[in-house]
Amino acid sequence: MRLNYIKMKKLTYPLIILLSAFTMLSCSGPLDAGNVNLENWKSDRDGCKGLRMQELEAFQAIKNTFLGADNQALIKTFGRPDRVELVDKSQSFFFYFIEPSGDCAGVEKEKEPLRVLFRMNAISKVSEVTITTLNP
Repeated sequence: MRLNYIKMKKLTYPLIILLSAFTMLSCSGPLDAGNVNLENWKSDRDGCKGLRMQELEAFQAIKNTFLGADNQALIKTFGRPDRVELVDKSQSFFFYFIEPSGDCAGVEKEKEPLRVLFRMNAISKVSEVTITTLNP
């Protein structure tokens, strides 16, 4: 009986350390957004206020630093996406509108608005960051 207790005790500590490390690595925090004013970004849902347009140059300078980031880190950094599109089981897109979208009050849709697209792969990691007016 005492021998089983000692064996379990020896296995418990490495298991706790492994689980703790996994938990810390799986939880992601906000990403470094450089000079992008995140308060303006988050408060400009669907690009209706035009605040994201002011951040476009700063965002273009750092957009490729988000490659490999997970979707939760994006949400913690930029807020909830304006739109999420599931293409198939292996990829999805997060949309953040730079120009006012059709969901903004008083905006007539003459052309597709400028938007940031984050393409997510099957494991919810960013595989592409694009600033475009085209739909995926």
